[in-house]
Amino acid sequence: MNQPVGPSLRELVTAVAYESNRTVGGGLVTIELLRRRCAARGWLDATTHGVFVAISRFTPGTVVLAYVALLGWRFHRWRGGLLALSMASLPASVIVAALAATLARIDRYAAVRALLAVGILVASALVVGSAWHLIKPYLANPGPPKGWPYMSESRVRLLVVAAVAVALVSVGATPVRVLLVAAVMSAALPVRRTEP
Repeated sequence: MNQPVGPSLRELVTAVAYESNRTVGGGLVTIELLRRRCAARGWLDATTHGVFVAISRFTPGTVVLAYVALLGWRFHRWRGGLLALSMASLPASVIVAALAATLARIDRYAAVRALLAVGILVASALVVGSAWHLIKPYLANPGPPKGWPYMSESRVRLLVVAAVAVALVSVGATPVRVLLVAAVMSAALPVRRTEP
């Protein structure tokens, strides 16, 4: 079986280490940068890249780690997969461990705890604001008077799904289960189509 023409082990490891450790914004950014680098050098075609993305999205875990493992495996089998995976994960792991150790040491200061609390509040406000913008269109009531008997179907659906989600959270359901049940309920509740 012929090996695909591609990078040497050193070129592969260098490319993965550089692209995966200089990006901020998630694994898909890293995957795109790796695709561009590999395509520019003729190492990877669009079809193979598409297969790699599909497989990495299908596998459990972090998408970018599956992608770089596939990339390494394609050119250098187990050594390439192992080294590519190491270069994509170890540097970031060391940085996170150092930051966690630093945070554990400085967490005893009141100013640091206050900054962390402000950061949590800001993050929470951003999530609530995003949720409001997503929910707001469903709260519009273009027709009949307000009140329970005249409530629009979209409001009823929203209230039912929200009530079930709150109930699940109150009994200790995990966020994934809450989202899954809310999605299934939202899809299962009937929607009456109106002609424009």
